[in-house]
Amino acid sequence: MFKKKLVSILAVSSIIMLSACGTGGAGDKAVSGSANTASSPQGKIVIKYWTANGGKIEEAKQNLVKKFNESQNKIEVQQANQGNYDDLHAKVQAAFAAGNAPAVFDLEIASTGIFARSGMLVDLTPLAARDEAQVNIKDFNPGLMGNAYIDGKLYGIPFMRSTPIFYKNVTMLKDAGLDPAGPKNWKELEEYSRVLKAKGKTPMTMAVGVWEYEALVAQSGGKVLSEDGKKATFNSPEGVAPVEFWKKMSDDGLIKFTVGKTAGADAEKDWTNQISAFKIGSTAGVSASLEVAKGNNFVMATDFMPANKSYGVPTGGCQLAITSKQNDAEKEATWEFVKFMTSKENTIYQHKYVGYLPNRLSALQSEELQNYYKEFPQYKVASDQLQYAVLRPNANAYAEVSKTIIDAMTKAILEKDVKPQDAMNEAAEKANKLLSK
Repeated sequence: MFKKKLVSILAVSSIIMLSACGTGGAGDKAVSGSANTASSPQGKIVIKYWTANGGKIEEAKQNLVKKFNESQNKIEVQQANQGNYDDLHAKVQAAFAAGNAPAVFDLEIASTGIFARSGMLVDLTPLAARDEAQVNIKDFNPGLMGNAYIDGKLYGIPFMRSTPIFYKNVTMLKDAGLDPAGPKNWKELEEYSRVLKAKGKTPMTMAVGVWEYEALVAQSGGKVLSEDGKKATFNSPEGVAPVEFWKKMSDDGLIKFTVGKTAGADAEKDWTNQISAFKIGSTAGVSASLEVAKGNNFVMATDFMPANKSYGVPTGGCQLAITSKQNDAEKEATWEFVKFMTSKENTIYQHKYVGYLPNRLSALQSEELQNYYKEFPQYKVASDQLQYAVLRPNANAYAEVSKTIIDAMTKAILEKDVKPQDAMNEAAEKANKLLSK
């Protein structure tokens, strides 16, 4: 999965200062006008769109931007990739402070709260209400809308949205004499893993991630934070159960945990090279994983993440958010672009091109996708799993809290003498201090 650690406003204060004192890139020098937009020599309103992530994800966005620019002659969108979500968020915050923010950007959903409450985003509620016939908010899958609202106001429109899903190397399972349907719960995952280990295979490789952890907490019937976001609840029995399970699986050689800056890439290499039979990954990886499977001559299937007491997953990915400090004409131009990017037609396009969820119910139910799923059922799993979706915490301090959770889990899983309950209790104390600020 892609990184979900967020950068708070205070955490990037030094970046903001450096940005304000430094020089802009060539693109910034070439365009004059307001912070978010400008006028081109042809009289078009030019808006800056900053994106995160690369590969097929970036290709899909580039293709859609090109399509939008060619569809009309009043607005020109200039796209610039800013790295991963952490990089993008820090740069947007710095640019906003310097008066040079993009008009629109990919906002990772769990950071919506801190951006909205800081006054950096446009409240989209009146725009969506005015253009209800065209936007049709009710057409977006309800399981994706929770993190779009902050304090009752709409701040983001679902764009490239995801959930973690369970990837299976069906060929490896058959070779090991296992049912290719794969494990449906934690107990079966352990049973499958023991057979695979006995056959000399690594059952699963993964990095210690808070997104995956949120899923296992939901499956155990718990919550990471209290409903009001002011108290850590991840040291409850339901919050500790996933860490205890992962520690047991690690100690028994059934899950290989990778660490360090390349942890995610290292885990992906094991999957690609057929060292590992399973992986937990974003639905955004379906298209690329199918290509890997085809190139390496194995069959790949996807499934719900194995359940504990029940199924459960957080959603993820990004929504499109409009930055404030724009005049009415600029805001309207940016809003036209957002509506285009999140239309039924374009949600179908990005879903098939990458694997991100089809955000609109009309897209999911379309004849085009229903026929597509008959050939590629791997794409449909994430949408079916949304019935078990839970919100990601939107507390302002969740970026720092996430890091605290990851550090505690890593210590508990990899250090034999550390008890999960003790590690999570200590992390909860630190988190409560952060949440009380």
